[in-house]
Order: sequence, then structure tokens, then C-alpha cells
Amino acid sequence: MRVLGVNAVFHDPAAAVVVDGTTVAAAEEERFSRRKHGKEAVPFSTWELPTQSMHWCLREAGLTPADLDAVAYSYDPRLATEEGPGLEPGWERLRLIYVERAPYFLATALPGLDPGKVVYVPHHVAHAASAALAAPTTAEGGVDRAFLVADGRGENTSHMAGSYSEKGELDVLVRQPLPESLGMVYEELTQHLGFRRSSDEYKVMALASYGKPTMNEALKEYVDYLGDGRIVASGVDWDSFAPARTAGEEPDREHADLAASVQNRMEEVLLELVGWLHERTGQRRLAMAGGVALNCVANSRIVREGPFEDVWVQPASGDAGTALGAALQVAVDLGDTITPMPGADLGRSWDEEELARILTEADLEFERPDDLAAEVARALGEDALVAWFQGRSEYGPRALGHRSLLANPAREDNLERLNTVKGREQFRPVAPMVSADRAPEIFSGGPLPSPYMLFVHDVAPEWRDRVPAVVHVDGTARVQTVAPEDDPLTARLLSEFDALTGVPVLVNTSLNTAGRPMVDSPWDALECFGSAPVDVLALGPFLVRRGGLGGKRS
Repeated sequence: MRVLGVNAVFHDPAAAVVVDGTTVAAAEEERFSRRKHGKEAVPFSTWELPTQSMHWCLREAGLTPADLDAVAYSYDPRLATEEGPGLEPGWERLRLIYVERAPYFLATALPGLDPGKVVYVPHHVAHAASAALAAPTTAEGGVDRAFLVADGRGENTSHMAGSYSEKGELDVLVRQPLPESLGMVYEELTQHLGFRRSSDEYKVMALASYGKPTMNEALKEYVDYLGDGRIVASGVDWDSFAPARTAGEEPDREHADLAASVQNRMEEVLLELVGWLHERTGQRRLAMAGGVALNCVANSRIVREGPFEDVWVQPASGDAGTALGAALQVAVDLGDTITPMPGADLGRSWDEEELARILTEADLEFERPDDLAAEVARALGEDALVAWFQGRSEYGPRALGHRSLLANPAREDNLERLNTVKGREQFRPVAPMVSADRAPEIFSGGPLPSPYMLFVHDVAPEWRDRVPAVVHVDGTARVQTVAPEDDPLTARLLSEFDALTGVPVLVNTSLNTAGRPMVDSPWDALECFGSAPVDVLALGPFLVRRGGLGGKRS
């Protein structure tokens, strides 16, 4: 079966194609439109149709709209209502009008598509499928595992939990009605602390490490576990805990303590939820998705203190991931056997000839070293900032060695340097990428390998002074492990850097600047390189060094 998945409801518009149960391509519209999260276009762009990413996914799969067996849309208007607790008066009717007409919008955007092939998939079912069906299978090839989906909201619920059978049959055990929502509480906190709601929640997670959960007990009135998979999480009187922060102001200790308290309360409720889920399903494996599953600190606590032996989190756990999940769910419903997600590098790529042509047309000096990894390792050893553009772009919010900005972790001032280059708050950490075989001697307290940067790990005391740029204030780091079989070139770069410095770790942050989506195309990379104080651009096999405008090319 040939299934196109589409997310175009709340935010993070995206598309994905699944052919005969195999994920072929997936991409977020922001990487094409250059509008982060799809929010900067027009007031209604929270349900922007991912036209460019849909067309690219179909081209990548060698399909036309007429070839499709189904289009899976990750929202079901039959489950939604116009009014009710936790819903936005007025906006819900607009959303329903849009979604009910989505088949015709899609047929207009994709000439040749039969609108009757559009299938609605409930939002949280799409999230669940993106986790459980995309996760590694058992040794016997089964997909059976429990799942937990938690985010701000779906059509009329905020979290869903249950399990998938060995053959991919869905069993939902609980749906949490609105307005109770861990995700919404965290969004409200984000706004109260002066950050951008539904966008900057990761900043709150970083700020929480600077505080103490002094307000934990008082928060139980608003955020608590009720039993049987249900929670209370609404109605917080934020001003009674700390004054609202104005954007741009430095957060104070009271703000950090509030962030730490809400973070801790959410973790405690999630632990209760997964404990109940384990008891009900008897499964030993858990898959997670939804915006809450991007909270690396909470994920790590679930691994350490929860009852599941194996926890797998969808790399694109936000709403972009529902495009893939919707396609996978429809594919399995149509009888396909699902192949595990091959990795997060599911986006666009350019071959060497195209890259050389683009560099030539840009009138840039560039070189093709005999050993790219060794040359870049030398530059990093000399404290260069390196824009690393290799292979297919990532699906989801993490840079995983395909569209990354790299630096030397041994230089403590590289944290401030990178935050300045990217226009980020100085309290925010940067993450390490590390050779998979060396990771256990440096990092502990979380699952290893950890290829998708979705958990935090404790940094061994003897290594903290050796990689200070990647050690957060609480002694942890959000780790990405790199294995040669998954990414041979980046693994070689880490090996070469280790040979030069004795450190098998690099700083890895996303290749973008504040307010801009992650770099996706070569033109995006050149724009970023030209506008930010980055020393070296590794664009495929080619190197461009700062100051290389005009002149001889090779």
C-alpha cells in the first residue's frame, strides 16, 4: 500500500510517505517554507497545509497523487466538538470547518488525488502509531508494546495509553478528557515565564535545572494522579506561585524554582501513569510520543524509576510526527506489515555534483580534502565552529549529525560562544555527540546507546572538566551516541577528533540561528554560514572556510 501522511491541524505541519509498510520519506513544512513551526505565515497558519513537503515526499517515493491508496490525516473531526472545557471558543469551529474540507484542500494541492482516499486518523492514535509501530520490533518481528501519548491536546483529549499487539492491533485503555492536560500546564507555564507557548517548552526544561522544587506540594492541588490512568492537571493560579516574567528579562530564582517544581510534579505524575500502564498491559516495552515525550529529563526518570525494561521515544514526538504515525496506522489497517523506522534522517539530500554546482554558482572558494573527517577534526581541535551538512536532513526537532553546528567540548567558553552565535539564552545547555563505544565510560544514568538525543545522562565526575562545554549546571548532558553502522562519516569524525585530543565527544547543536528553522537545503546552509560567525562549512565532501568569497575553486 502507498500511503501519504499529513499533519495540518495545530502546528508543525508535516508530511510522510509509507510504501508497503516501509517509511520512505518524512519532512516538516518549516524546512521548506523557512517559517519555524509554521507559525509565522498568517494568523491561521497553525493548520497550514504542508504543500511543499507533501510534493517532495511523493517525488522521493517516485509516486504521483493518483498512485496513492490513501492519504492519512492526523485529526478526526468526528471526535471533536465546538465547545467544552479546555477548548478555544470560536477557534474550534474554524478548525472543524478546515478539517472537514481538508480532502478538497488536499485534492487542490495534489492534482490527481481522489478526495475520497483521505482517511481521518485520531490525533493521539497517530502519535501512538508513530511510536509503537515505528519502534524496533521484537526478535520475532512483532511490534507488541505498551504506549503512552501525552501532549497539550488532541480532538478532545490530552493523553492516551494502551498497547499494540504483536500483529499491530491497537488496544486503548484510557483517554484523558480535557481540560486536564500535562502538556497544557507546561504550555501555560512556558507563557507565564515569558517564553513562547507551544514552542519554547524546552527552555523551561533547561531553566528548571537552576531551581529547586520548593513548590511541589502546593502544586499537587492542580497537578496530580487520580488512579486508573487519569489525572488532574488544570486551573493553576500561576501568579500565586511566581510573578509573570516579561520576555527578555533575566529569569530569577523564583522563576527557576517554579519551573523545577512543575517539572518535578509532571515527572511524578508520569511515573504513576507508566506504573499503572505496566500493571494493566503486562508489557515489558514502552513506546512514547506527543510533545511531553520531548522532555528528556522526564523520559530519563521513567527509564530509571519506571517498571518498563525498554523505553523507545519517537524522535519526531511533536505534532510533525503524527504525519508518519497516521500513515503507519492506515498502512497497518490496510494489511501491511510495518518495518521499523530506519532512522531520523528521512528528509532531503543533494549529491556531490549538485553541491559542487551550488558552491560554484555562489562564487565561493571551496576544497575537497582527501580525508574530510580528519580535516574537520583538525579544525575542531583548533577551536573552529563547524557547520556540518551531510546526507538526508533530520525529521523532528533534534540535529543528529546531518544538519549540525559542531564545536570543541573541552573549551568551557564554547557554551557561551555558541549561545551568542545562535542568539539563545545563556542558561540553555548544548548537547554532546559521542562515539557509541566510548559513551559508557563518560555517561551513565540513562539508556545507552541513545541515538536520538531524547534522554539525559549523568556525566562522570572525571570527565566533567574534560568536556565542560556540554555539562549542564546539574552535572547532566543530553547525549547522542553515534555508531559507525548508523552514520559512518560522523563516527569517523568523532574517532579522528578522539585521536587528536583524547576526547571522543563533540558539541552538537542544531544548525540554525534564533527564530529560524533548522537548516535543510544547501542554500539554507550558505545563508547561515554567511550570516553567523561560523569558521568552516562542511557541505557534503566539500569544505568552505571563513573568508572564502570569490577566487579560485577546485
